[in-house]
Amino acid sequence: MTTLEIRDAAAFLHQAGSTPVDHTFVSCEGAWATDETGHRFLDFHGNSCHNIGYRHPKLIAALKEQLDTLCFTPRLFTSEPPVELAEMLAARWPYGPAKVLLGTSGADAIEMALKLAYIATGRAGTVAFDGSWHGAALGALSVGGTAAERVGLPALEDCHHAPSYWPRRRGEDPQICAQSSFDGLKRIIESNEIAALIAEPVRSTGQTAPDWFWPDVRALCDQAGTLLIFDEIPTGLGKTGRQFASEHTGIAPDMTVLGKSLGGGVLPLSAVIARAELDVASHLGIGHYTHQKNPVLARSGIETLQILDAENLVAASADKGRSALSALERMTEDVPAYETATGLGLSMAVACSNPSQLKALKDACYRLGLNTGSADGRLLTLSPPLTISEDELARATEILRQAAREVVS
Repeated sequence: MTTLEIRDAAAFLHQAGSTPVDHTFVSCEGAWATDETGHRFLDFHGNSCHNIGYRHPKLIAALKEQLDTLCFTPRLFTSEPPVELAEMLAARWPYGPAKVLLGTSGADAIEMALKLAYIATGRAGTVAFDGSWHGAALGALSVGGTAAERVGLPALEDCHHAPSYWPRRRGEDPQICAQSSFDGLKRIIESNEIAALIAEPVRSTGQTAPDWFWPDVRALCDQAGTLLIFDEIPTGLGKTGRQFASEHTGIAPDMTVLGKSLGGGVLPLSAVIARAELDVASHLGIGHYTHQKNPVLARSGIETLQILDAENLVAASADKGRSALSALERMTEDVPAYETATGLGLSMAVACSNPSQLKALKDACYRLGLNTGSADGRLLTLSPPLTISEDELARATEILRQAAREVVS
């Protein structure tokens, strides 16, 4: 450990995945980052925050200007940037008239969406899918499907979990998984007073449901009076090749939750976009956070959306993702260490043939210049910025090949 990493371990409460750490981030720009040893690598993780790339010059310039103009707005005041951002988000949402709440983290936004669902329906039950992740706040942990994260913590009551709609183990058939998931979801919704189903329309691993799944889920929710909340914190704003990941499903959610990349990879920013008729909680402060209308945070969202438009990054994500996925699929055919590749836009993953080699493959990729994520105990996840070049994508695929040679040989 370096001196800074030792200081980090001494200063912070220790927690899984955060402290202690193995490396120090020293610099970042575009798709690249550098650690404490001077090692430069493509960051295909980035906590899914860097859709417009690290340190985008237009964003940095706009934030400096905003700091010089108006840096804070206390409660009971508004200002131009948050209003403009809310208007932009509502206008982009393709499902009819909408209203918005802003927060600072994805977990904030999940909590706001849940509160709104409880108020709008008069119910207290929720359902999500096993293996899903919807944030680290207590409410988000309760409704989410990652049980290991809830161990030893109190939980909200009446939280239910249906089988995952995506394969989580080697050899599972996607159609069978989806049917089992729907059957379990149907039992839960028909047997309980469920306020909301919260789900990822596209997994952050690039996994999708069969075409029939979401229309049937939407019909099930409508019949039961259950609201559908789509969590697009890691997959929204172009990551899947569409502005909203839900556009791949053929249905309209009642609410969409955004976060991560909304702040441009610089500032913490999240949002709930809800059908306008769900504006029914004016008697409660369901999103009354100190920085809910912070003008600097809002400016980061405005500039991010404008950059996505100006540089045509959503369409670029779709085009680059198709060619990148084809390259990954070809790689899995002739590299035994990898079994399959999945992806939609630039949200991708490769499955390891031997899950026990996942960490070794991830570590080898890092040494060779590629930082990846991991999921489900068998997936290397790949979430590059939408500004990534074709050459950089090809380089990442070659690193995956080389890592397999190192680990398996």
